[in-house]
Amino acid sequence: MSEKVKQIEWYLDELDCANCASKVETGIAKIEGILESNVNFMTKTLRIEIEEDQETEILPKVKQKLSALEPDIHPTLKISGTPIGVDGFPIGLNKPKDDSSTNVDGHHDQDGAHENTHAHGEGDKDEIRKAFIRLIVGFGILLTAIFAPVSGTVSFALFVTAYLVAGYDIVWSALLNIKNGQLFDENFLMTIATLSAFYIQEYPEAVAVMLFYQLGELFQDIAVDKSRRSIAELMDIRPDYANVKTAVGIEKVAPETVKIGDTILIRPGEKVPLDGKVVSGTSAVDTSALTGESVPRGVKIGDSILSGFINKNGVIEVVVEKPFAESTVVKILDLVQNASGRKAPTENFITKFARYYTPVVVIAAVLLAIVPPLVFPGESFNEWLYRASIFLVISCPCALVVSIPVGFFGGIGSASRKGILVKGSNFLEGLNDVKTVVMDKTGTLTEGKFAVTRIETAGELSEQRLLELAAYAELHSSHPIADSIKEAYGKTIAEDQIATTNDIPGHGLQVVVDGQEILVGNDKMMAKFGIIHTQAHETGTVVYIAVDKHYAGYILIADAIKADAKATIAGLKARGIRTIMLTGDSRAVGEAVAKELGIDEVHAELLPQDKVTKLEEVLASKRKGEKVIFVGDGINDTPVLARSDIGMAMGGLGSDAAIEAADIVIMDDKPSKILTAITVAEETRKIVWQNIIFAMSVKGVFLILGAFGIATMWEAVFADVGVTVLAVLNSIRILKK
Repeated sequence: MSEKVKQIEWYLDELDCANCASKVETGIAKIEGILESNVNFMTKTLRIEIEEDQETEILPKVKQKLSALEPDIHPTLKISGTPIGVDGFPIGLNKPKDDSSTNVDGHHDQDGAHENTHAHGEGDKDEIRKAFIRLIVGFGILLTAIFAPVSGTVSFALFVTAYLVAGYDIVWSALLNIKNGQLFDENFLMTIATLSAFYIQEYPEAVAVMLFYQLGELFQDIAVDKSRRSIAELMDIRPDYANVKTAVGIEKVAPETVKIGDTILIRPGEKVPLDGKVVSGTSAVDTSALTGESVPRGVKIGDSILSGFINKNGVIEVVVEKPFAESTVVKILDLVQNASGRKAPTENFITKFARYYTPVVVIAAVLLAIVPPLVFPGESFNEWLYRASIFLVISCPCALVVSIPVGFFGGIGSASRKGILVKGSNFLEGLNDVKTVVMDKTGTLTEGKFAVTRIETAGELSEQRLLELAAYAELHSSHPIADSIKEAYGKTIAEDQIATTNDIPGHGLQVVVDGQEILVGNDKMMAKFGIIHTQAHETGTVVYIAVDKHYAGYILIADAIKADAKATIAGLKARGIRTIMLTGDSRAVGEAVAKELGIDEVHAELLPQDKVTKLEEVLASKRKGEKVIFVGDGINDTPVLARSDIGMAMGGLGSDAAIEAADIVIMDDKPSKILTAITVAEETRKIVWQNIIFAMSVKGVFLILGAFGIATMWEAVFADVGVTVLAVLNSIRILKK
């Protein structure tokens, strides 16, 4: 996005219809000066891109267009730097009383448009309660009209009253839509269908259909809201407050107000509010909200810690290293929230399909009402008008348009809970077509750091004693190999036992420990001192050890393969997915790792530009419709991540480069999450297509039954709102898997 382009986002509080969301997106896109328009039905947000200098001119036009398209919508600007939750409100924290939201005119609203989630939930309950009361009253008046000993004008008046109680808002919205030239929406269609029933004097059915439609819409809203809140609960990682150390003590403040360099106190059970470094205390932290990892991780002085973690047991102090707006938790929430803005091909297809489906069915309804009575003698106009009304009821594509974004949003939410950030529905759907996975080695399949992988003794000393002598010898060395030996030893080294240390460049170390001469180094070191030893032909760095001029054994230092790497490769191959490894390491090391893991193809000694060339070759050889994933560490592999069909980065627990470069980010660096992401994508696609087939089949059957006079309007309403509710409930199953 160029510097001259400005992105503006609104929360659309009454956006409860997916078909309406599509209508708003298309309508806003037609405004001159709008570079891009995107409506996210699940988060109730409209995002537009405009030229910076046109903001004053375009915003009033957007507001005017929104009022014309959906009069009930009251757009509110998203608060800068604060992610809006999937229920449409800032996640977590009650906003300060003096902090107000901003509407599209740039003025401040003091009426609580961005109240906290709890208050919003209470408001929803009140609306649901009022809707049920209204339906009960309408149903009571209908029963009175049917069974009371009245007739004529009184009976008709009761039916009209019941109808208006049940559907006055539907009729009013339909009239406004006619005024604004919006004919093909569910309000207009339901109004025409039920008024047609009144015309043919099917009063009870007209009222009952409106009541049933409203009941179905209510259940649909509850189901969609439940799916939004289910995902909100999964992503409830935003901290409510921060305990800042000040000169007068500990002060509880909003995380947004904390500055870089401030020291914050985190007690057991509290969420870590900002990214930083531990400067006091030790504890275990629950990282599951970010990584999906259930095992707590220990933290101590000097360790980095990320916002979104939960402190488990000890009190720790942390120096803040990033402002809240740039913290890991904000980036993750923003990514998940906006992911469904990048629509999947299936979603785009259904949106286009719905634009043609509704007008075609409406035209068919008109022909059905007019043609048979004119062509076939003796046919009743009222009978065919009734059948046409069934077409109108069933023509709304809500079941299709609602369930698909709910399904994809549920899949993205499910993946995020497992520590996998998917930046768009298109990438989630694309995982279903992956036939080749290209992987970097270091940091992706291996740990990316030196570690002791084998200890081989000559027979006289135990493995532990050999490691201990090597650790003492390497005490004062800062080389990565020395660090890996000391880390493997893991015990306190008594420095007073070391008498002398002699560093021999290019060879190794000569150290006296407890009166024993210890030689630690490479093959040249052993040859220099004339020590007879067995050469080790291993992949990695071999450290030979001699004690008092006698060969004692060797320690192998290598970049350890990740624990789940082999199982991941096996799982990919079981799915028929080809695996390729690209590495800048030596051919011997690359081939050894590939052989151990069972990788199909390996290319070694590659520079970054060589990796791009190899990936180009893989992309050129793929079949149409197939996808190629590249998995890397997100820092050195940025060009390859960008060039692949789907770039998947090992996120390094919040690596900025990884989050920026990749389409999918694995937050805990586990290769097995590649399989998890593919599994989530498969489950999501399965549910989405279940909904498409179910909705289209039911609607198709009822259109045929309606045309032949077999179906009633009651059944047609079920085919519309009933199918929608079932499709939404089916969509949120992905959250339980």
